[in-house]
Amino acid sequence: MSTAVVVGGGPNGLAAAVRLARAGVRVTVLEAAEEVGGGARSGEAVLPGLLHDHCSAIHPMTIGSPFLRGLGLERFGLEFRLPEIDCAHPLDDGTAGVLHRSVAETAVGLGGADGRRWRQLFEGPVAGYDRLAESIMGPLLRLPRHPLRLARFGAPALLPAAAVARTFAGERARALFGGAAAHAFQPLHRPLSAAVGLGLLTSGHRYGWAVAVGGSGAITRALVALLTELGGVVETGVRVRSAAQLPPADLVLYDLAPGAVADVLGERLPPRTARAYRRFRHGPGAFKVDFAVAGGVPWTAEPARRAGTVHLGGGFAEIAAAERAVTAGRMPERPFVLVGQQYLADPGRSAGDVHPLWTYAHVPHGWTGDATEAVIARIEGFAPGFRDRVLGLAVRRPADFAADNPNFVGGDIMTGAKDAAQLLLGPRPGLHPYATGLPGHYLCSAATPPGPGVHGMCGANAAEAALRWLGSGGARRRAVSPRPGPPG
Repeated sequence: MSTAVVVGGGPNGLAAAVRLARAGVRVTVLEAAEEVGGGARSGEAVLPGLLHDHCSAIHPMTIGSPFLRGLGLERFGLEFRLPEIDCAHPLDDGTAGVLHRSVAETAVGLGGADGRRWRQLFEGPVAGYDRLAESIMGPLLRLPRHPLRLARFGAPALLPAAAVARTFAGERARALFGGAAAHAFQPLHRPLSAAVGLGLLTSGHRYGWAVAVGGSGAITRALVALLTELGGVVETGVRVRSAAQLPPADLVLYDLAPGAVADVLGERLPPRTARAYRRFRHGPGAFKVDFAVAGGVPWTAEPARRAGTVHLGGGFAEIAAAERAVTAGRMPERPFVLVGQQYLADPGRSAGDVHPLWTYAHVPHGWTGDATEAVIARIEGFAPGFRDRVLGLAVRRPADFAADNPNFVGGDIMTGAKDAAQLLLGPRPGLHPYATGLPGHYLCSAATPPGPGVHGMCGANAAEAALRWLGSGGARRRAVSPRPGPPG
């Protein structure tokens, strides 16, 4: 039986392990933390009985994942639920851009020309999303299986988010799109900055901005249960610092940031790969504040009271200015803030009328300041009286993210800057973004296409590449040598 080691037990590491185990490979996952799951974990952060997600929280791309959809994870207790409204983007005048799962309902809310433009952008891609996902959820530099569908989606995706936003006449539509695009942690005037927003909105319109019942950790528990059923093993508290620690195996996959892979493999890594991994660029950081709130948030815009996700950024120009600032290393006075009200779809996360509120602000990479007051002020600006309802809070700074998960260098929860080059190519130029150049060794973290999110596709894609190499007889040809060989 072939063997594999997966270093790192985040969603992509677990997905890679499951794919390999389903192919009959004996798999061991080595996780440095005492708890597996990486960004897909949950727990009590503020008050007993309140459940907060550690990092990932809303999952349109999880339900729509071409890999995860076929695993039958509901057998292991995984259940998703949808809020009444997927996302709201309040504006200073008390109105809000409102995102529904239905493209038509969203368009009606935006009204007039903006509603028609929204339908033009999303109706076609949403209708063909399941086939489109096969192209956009893998390496982009390849011959797509559905080129016409990809071209229809990809033409606006190549544009700056600012250019797409200008096709809308009203601020509600511009801000609603801009808030989704800002999930990329990139300046919105750069080419390809529209891609993340379009992908998030398209998958959301197809499947909804759902939450996992019992927290994002339920996704991790289901993957571990399936892997265990397939004969895989997960070992926690095992931090791999060098290749000498790795047990003998035909395959090694790394759910790590590229710089960490370069540290582990050292001189075994081909020089070109080592240079690329060490030059890999990380993006802005996240500053997270979890709240315990009595009675929920008193939003002025009524739709926000029913929305699972709320984007606080003001109009498009203000969002764009804040994203430019954090990318340039400056902390804006009014940062872009994401708010998760997962308890609206999953009431079991609350304790009576006290509710868990999940928030984070975009801040500069490695920022050492305190954004707690800025986050509270941002919410208070759209929900007067919020401050008086806060019963407690817990803060996670960029350094805390990095200490808890070394993939989040400088608080970069995206595992790398998603600028045009890294979004298209991953951590190094070439047509094989998962290959390290060392035979049998593959990178499977969110640094590779299609990027961050609890969709498991980075891991599944890397595992497919590893299985192709294994099937070609690569393991039999490989010499046991510290010197690098041809690309694996």
